[in-house]
Amino acid sequence: MRSALGRLAGWAVAHRDRLPRWAQRLMESAARDPDGPMGRLAGRFLGGGEAPVTAVPDAAVRVYIAPTNYSGQGRLWAASLERADARIAARNMAVELPGGYAFPADTLVPIATVNASADWAEAEWEAARRFTHVLVEAERSMFGKRFGRSLEREILALEEAGVSVAYLCHGTDVRDPDRHRELTPWSPYPEDPRAGILRADAHANLELLGRLRRPTFVSTPDLTADVPWAHWCPVVADVERFASGAPVLAGPTAQIIHASSNPLQKGSDRIEPALAPLIDAGAVRYRLISSTPAAEMPAVFASADIVLDQFRIGSYGVAACEAMAAGRVVVGHVLPFVRERIAQDLGLELPIVEATPDTLRDVVTGLLDDPDRTREIAAAGPGYVARVHAGDASARMLIEQWIEA
Repeated sequence: MRSALGRLAGWAVAHRDRLPRWAQRLMESAARDPDGPMGRLAGRFLGGGEAPVTAVPDAAVRVYIAPTNYSGQGRLWAASLERADARIAARNMAVELPGGYAFPADTLVPIATVNASADWAEAEWEAARRFTHVLVEAERSMFGKRFGRSLEREILALEEAGVSVAYLCHGTDVRDPDRHRELTPWSPYPEDPRAGILRADAHANLELLGRLRRPTFVSTPDLTADVPWAHWCPVVADVERFASGAPVLAGPTAQIIHASSNPLQKGSDRIEPALAPLIDAGAVRYRLISSTPAAEMPAVFASADIVLDQFRIGSYGVAACEAMAAGRVVVGHVLPFVRERIAQDLGLELPIVEATPDTLRDVVTGLLDDPDRTREIAAAGPGYVARVHAGDASARMLIEQWIEA
């Protein structure tokens, strides 16, 4: 019975954008207040029980990364640190949500256990305090009820134990909707029913980051608009796993895909209307990819000629890096200051073709009309990702600006 309820909860989380507003509000209430009525009810449905505790490695420098592991980044940053320096052993803990994408982690703990189990929280805290460094993802608390779900109390307790703490911001945790509206006319926040909640969360997180000033990193360069003192720690893509020898524009019809984990923020609804004339003419075949397991994504990207990323946030993330690593042409909206930051810091041009919902049809038409140029753009992707997003640059940033600072 409980497993059936768990599967139902997983389906609801994966398809929450399709649910009625009242159902979305109930889910939000359970997530934001685990000790409230809806949170306790959700805990009963999902169950708790035994859960793993992070093993403390035997190394001079021990790095603990927790608790979100978005797109598997916590595990990939940990592996990158270990490759970069033999003195470092790194582990990540991730909270497992129903309906998630099953990204690998060193320690994967069900959300019901995190919310309800005092025994697990105590054991995980005792393990974490034996690390030398803790990297907090997305300003989320890590140890359940142990410190009243207060990240500030967790940080102070870790530092009292002699642990060095740093932050890594991911996106909506610090992105101010009002500031974002000033950066791009395509900002999704005027249409986002969660804008008020996201604004309050971002303001609270930014206040905490500013007051408890510790080494701070952002996973995408656009977030420096919100956290100007932060260092860019690039997201990591598994270059070898996504490498593909499939040719680009080899067939009579261009294969175009769009992988959408958040339709509103990615502007997914703007894509098919823009491409409709090309689809009707048989020039392109378009597929929307959603709820696809992470293990299947290399084959998905390899099947495409052109990958459409996002058209409203103004940056790029893991999906775009994986598509570039696969040698696909990536099209998306990237803010000018992000491109300038990459050119200034790295001496590289970002090989993502610029487009907005208004220009997407013309941009794709131009790519189809000049296949040689299109293949050149695609060929630049793997080299860019290997240099910026293979993990070396990320590890170097964390070591230089935190671990050795």
